[in-house]
Amino acid sequence: MLGAPVLREPGHAPVVHLVRGGVIEGVHHGSVVVLGAGGEVRFRLGDAEAAFYPRSALKPLQAVAMLRAGLPLDGDLLSLAAASHSGEERHLDGTRRILDLAGLTEAELRNTPDMPYDPVVRDSWVREGRGPSRLAQNCSGKHAAMLWTAKLNGWSLDDYLEPAHPLQRAVAETVEDLTGQRIAHVTVDGCGAPLFAVSLHGLARALGRVTAAAPGTPEARVADAMREHAEMASGVHRDVAALMRAVPGLLAKDGFEGVQVAALPDGRAVAVKIADGADRARVPVAAAALARAGIDPALLTEFAGAPLLGGGRPVGAVRTVPALDLAS
Repeated sequence: MLGAPVLREPGHAPVVHLVRGGVIEGVHHGSVVVLGAGGEVRFRLGDAEAAFYPRSALKPLQAVAMLRAGLPLDGDLLSLAAASHSGEERHLDGTRRILDLAGLTEAELRNTPDMPYDPVVRDSWVREGRGPSRLAQNCSGKHAAMLWTAKLNGWSLDDYLEPAHPLQRAVAETVEDLTGQRIAHVTVDGCGAPLFAVSLHGLARALGRVTAAAPGTPEARVADAMREHAEMASGVHRDVAALMRAVPGLLAKDGFEGVQVAALPDGRAVAVKIADGADRARVPVAAAALARAGIDPALLTEFAGAPLLGGGRPVGAVRTVPALDLAS
């Protein structure tokens, strides 16, 4: 196993140009790494080795850790356990189902109450006078699964989010196992769970190992569940679900602050971090990285970048930098 990545200011590079009327109006910086089926680096741009926070892109690894610890989930509910969901009714109902199977209630969740992530669903909640909810918060499926895992193992429930808790130690061990490197730092994610700093390279390596794992293993079960139930892992309007629908066999997971990781069944993997956290840059950079990994660019056209409008008509576009183009 490799040592922990270095804690430093990442050396990000330009990855996206905002081109309006033929002039570069703005630039998004970030880092990208593309791995081949054997884990070798096929392309990199920026700084893929500095320690960073993968945010919710770690959820597939957290789900693997819970399966290794005995969590008996598969299918749509396992996908929800690895989800950053949109707060649709299917997600709330699924979280209730996990809690019911565990003999637990919403009151035992310790994630931060929030409104639904999907703006349409959130607006509906506001019109109905509904407030923040632990069920509606995008990590509720993961937290319900964490509680059930703790209960199955006879571990305490009230402190299941503490880094020293046996559950979180098991998650940390799985993160290190799959990334192939020591964790550089531990902090608290937005939902209250421990968040582990690894490298972008390590994150890509981990998801490649998940998708290339032997059938029936915890890794393969997580990959199968998320691919087969992409909307449960995200939401009906989410770009990450659309990406999995567009590319056969692809497993993809996004994370707050401009993080994207994706991998194919043979272990090819890509990981992206946008320095300023912009989704308008995350999606086209991920698409360009997947093309670099060997995906047919025709499958990725809808993710190539949004137009920039002037007077209600397209006058420019969000474009990846030439260094990301296959031709270069």
